[in-house]
Amino acid sequence: MMLSASRSLAAARHVAKRPSSGRYYNMSTARGFAANNFQPQRRHQEFHNGKWFDNSTKRGRTWFSSFSSMNEPTLFSPSTITPDPIASISKADQISADDAMLRTDVRTMGTLLGDAIRMHHGEDVLNKVEALRGMAKESRTGGSKGAERLQPMADYVSQLSARELVVVSRAFAHFLGIANAAEAHQRCRRLKLDLLRETTDVNTSHIPTPIGALHATKRDSTAGVLSQLLYNPDSNHKKTSKEEIYKSLTTQTVELVLTAHPTQVNRRTLLEKHGRVQAILNDADEARVSSTPYQRQILDDALRREIASIWQTDEVSRVKPSPQSEAERGTLVIETVLWEVLPQFLRKLDATMKWSLGEEYGLPLTASPFKFASWMGGDRDGNPNVTPNVTREVCLTNRIKAAELLESDVRELMALISGDPPRGMEGDSSAVAYQRIRDRVGKEARAPYRSYLNPVAQKLGKTAQWAKQELKRVQKRSAGGVAGVQESDKFGDVLTADEVYLSKDELMDELMTVHQSLCETGNEVVANGRLADVIRKVSAFGLTLVPLDVRQESDRHAEALDCITKYLGLGSFLQWDEGARVNWITQQLQSKRPLIRTGDWNKPKNAEFFTPTAIDTLETFSMIAEQHEASLGAYVISQCTSASDILSVLLLQLDAGVKKPLRVVPLFETLDDLNGAVDTMEQLYNIPSYVGSLEGRKQEIMIGYSDSAKDAGRLAASWAQYETQVKLSELAKKYSIDVTYFHGKGGTVGRGGHPATFDAILSHAPGTINGQFRVTEQGEMINQNFGYSDRAERTLDIYTAAVLAEQHTERPLPTKEFKDMMDKLSQISCDAYRRIVRGDERFVPYFRAATPELELSNLNIGSRPAKRKASGGVESLRAIPWIFAWTQTRLNLPTWLGVGEAINQVLSSEDEQVLRKMYKEWGPFRTTIDLVEMILSKSDSSIARHYENVLVTDPKAVELGNEIREIHDATEHAVLDLAGHKKLSEHNHMLMRLMEVRNPYVDCLNVLQAETLKRLRQSEGSFEEEVLKDALLTTITGVANGTIQKDSLGSYLSYVHNRVDDKFMTDDNLL
Repeated sequence: MMLSASRSLAAARHVAKRPSSGRYYNMSTARGFAANNFQPQRRHQEFHNGKWFDNSTKRGRTWFSSFSSMNEPTLFSPSTITPDPIASISKADQISADDAMLRTDVRTMGTLLGDAIRMHHGEDVLNKVEALRGMAKESRTGGSKGAERLQPMADYVSQLSARELVVVSRAFAHFLGIANAAEAHQRCRRLKLDLLRETTDVNTSHIPTPIGALHATKRDSTAGVLSQLLYNPDSNHKKTSKEEIYKSLTTQTVELVLTAHPTQVNRRTLLEKHGRVQAILNDADEARVSSTPYQRQILDDALRREIASIWQTDEVSRVKPSPQSEAERGTLVIETVLWEVLPQFLRKLDATMKWSLGEEYGLPLTASPFKFASWMGGDRDGNPNVTPNVTREVCLTNRIKAAELLESDVRELMALISGDPPRGMEGDSSAVAYQRIRDRVGKEARAPYRSYLNPVAQKLGKTAQWAKQELKRVQKRSAGGVAGVQESDKFGDVLTADEVYLSKDELMDELMTVHQSLCETGNEVVANGRLADVIRKVSAFGLTLVPLDVRQESDRHAEALDCITKYLGLGSFLQWDEGARVNWITQQLQSKRPLIRTGDWNKPKNAEFFTPTAIDTLETFSMIAEQHEASLGAYVISQCTSASDILSVLLLQLDAGVKKPLRVVPLFETLDDLNGAVDTMEQLYNIPSYVGSLEGRKQEIMIGYSDSAKDAGRLAASWAQYETQVKLSELAKKYSIDVTYFHGKGGTVGRGGHPATFDAILSHAPGTINGQFRVTEQGEMINQNFGYSDRAERTLDIYTAAVLAEQHTERPLPTKEFKDMMDKLSQISCDAYRRIVRGDERFVPYFRAATPELELSNLNIGSRPAKRKASGGVESLRAIPWIFAWTQTRLNLPTWLGVGEAINQVLSSEDEQVLRKMYKEWGPFRTTIDLVEMILSKSDSSIARHYENVLVTDPKAVELGNEIREIHDATEHAVLDLAGHKKLSEHNHMLMRLMEVRNPYVDCLNVLQAETLKRLRQSEGSFEEEVLKDALLTTITGVANGTIQKDSLGSYLSYVHNRVDDKFMTDDNLL
């Protein structure tokens, strides 16, 4: 059997390091945990709170068991064995078969997890887990409503010891983790089968027979978009020729910017283990088609060991990561997944273009549909841990990784392209590239390509060696030592920059020479093999793997210039008005005289002028000036409010001697910033020296989705983001500026995310993307979207399809009637949101008592502090912990607060019909309301009420909690009224099924979390405090696993759960 193409990024890393003779499981290992002496089945019941709760516990097979006849857990139940996954069965039958495999996967892993718990903690602890699970299911199906339904569970967990709280919380958290892994594999399984089915499905007769590269029948696949545009266009699609589509595909670019925002609560170790689980599940799929009993036994054993290892792995991060380790963790997805997946996808895209457009319309070899960048190691906004030396270290580390990966690829090419061209080609004057190769290696070389590529590989090796040498020097300086230029080290002779690759163009020329030579000599098939993949890697990743953006808040630049103007005797820059600042900076931009010499700020005689933060800022610009080509990308200015904020960064770069200044990107992130963005940019476009600094008259502008929503509420922020981009695009057109937007979105709806990437891109305002889409990939979304090769390829396909479709889809701007309505809704919703969050003195005490916000800093999942300013209140809290805290209590307040008030007020006015018409006819507004409806369906105010009952003691805060829940209920009614629904998300059957399945288990974690928070806040300094912290962090991880999975909204646990013979996860069979 072959290893899964959908293994996780860490699984790939793990397998790559294993000995060549072994796998991720040992073929000779006997059943490691099968020696347990399981006792006969015995029923257990527990009396609590006046009721008997049936644990349905089997002595030998507790927790997730489904069949009493199942002696040992196995992935190979009779219902999953099939000789052919697609032959002669209908799609409905195939879905049923898929569901059977998913049920078997989860049931087997759950059983193994139960075994591990019993083995390490005993039957009594497992019985307590079962009792709590039973109560949770009873609370969902019984007659009790509201927070009262949780009281039996709360009474029960109050009797658990601190250590039992940890174990029970771990049980539920780990189950949800492995359930996520099984569901992720299920999606990959479905995608593979759908692709196979397309090539034989008669229902695709309206298009050319699909070749099975990309999904021709999915609207969010590039092949599907091409099929729609070419063979089945509708009124929403522009009339488009093949040439226009080809131009779009070959010029469009999606740039994905990886950020270290701390929403990935699972440790990398556990993600690696979940990846290995998915690799085993993939092999089990193949074994279900054809395998021996021994091979199936090996897979069962491997799964047993992995689940046992998961249970024994600490899920709590004990040490806060450094920015360097964050960067290493973030780029791991590039090294182990995207490095191979991207060229594989581009090969499929090339085949799809030829299939749909014609053989002459293939993807050019150097086309760059995707670029990658990173904030990890460059984002210093509010993070004092990111110093200039940290950025130096990360840039060098990225160069090391890129050089090593490319050296390995080139040496592979040397083995693959080892022969001579056909005889007689030596004298062909048309074979220019071949003659160039011969001129270097000599006419007598027997393997000219190998000889030509060998010095390329050697130079790449030297490049890695040089970067390691420089990294060592930087690290020594950081530690307080002195590293001289001529210092010898363990890397041998000191290398200089002249001996290595610093420009990707130099390396690209070498590879393209080989490619051209092969084509000239009749070896196109060889040229377009592995060599083409390597060329595409160099095009996408270059010699730096990912360039770093630098981000800093605007106040830091103003402070640095204030220190400089005082040093120069010009007064205080901070005390000048905006006009004076702009005039002075403009004059300096036209002057060639430096304001201050590098390092003068560190001289003792100047100490009175320069603050420590100003020195750090100036050192950052000196660091930028040192960097080699493509190490850095953009300079993003957070909290940007004025033209001087942008001009300051340009001036500081030029004054530091930056030869090619980084593009300066203003980040508009509050409602006021967004509303003032047009005036700010128009002022800049009227300054000749600024426009002259724009390379190709291109301006990048970042839109902050998270912070604007935190500032004004979801509805007002969404409209401001939309309207601002429209106005900025019109302004750019007026001044002949080519504007690109950088979308700072998170994974959740409250931070600007959307579970359907394709629809999210199409909901952007027309004329604002134009084939160029730059967006952040944050936290847990990096692993969810790119941690597994199948999923990474699908994500690349969706982005490509969406940006292509956006260019060829008619999407009108809102009418004046709709604009006026949006203005009205935004104002009402913003006022209602701010009245609670900013204007109510009860809010902060309520928020901090009723949520784990204060405790989130103990998670150790990010190097950056949770607040920009340690002394600040909610206004200084970052958007991520703001959203994360409300997600934990399942109230999700930031997403819906203010929306209901706006809808209700308009529905009760004379504008009712305009609002209803806008919902039906204008897609972006409907998308926003539907997202709010989806979040409301996932919310549970009874859980929030339980937190209040347990944790909130201030009467005024309790009173506010009651008011907020009333607003929540009123918002539900308002959204249902506008959408014309009787039940929230009533048409999203998959989501409803998901919630029905998961809610009881997340309920358990919420009750455990509330009890743990209560004890923790009462036990400061006690001997139990550290144990309780572990319990709390475990519940936080578990709730996150159960609620924030973006992809879960699609197809999680797609099964008929009420079948009599298999009551999967709705009876005592699971959890």
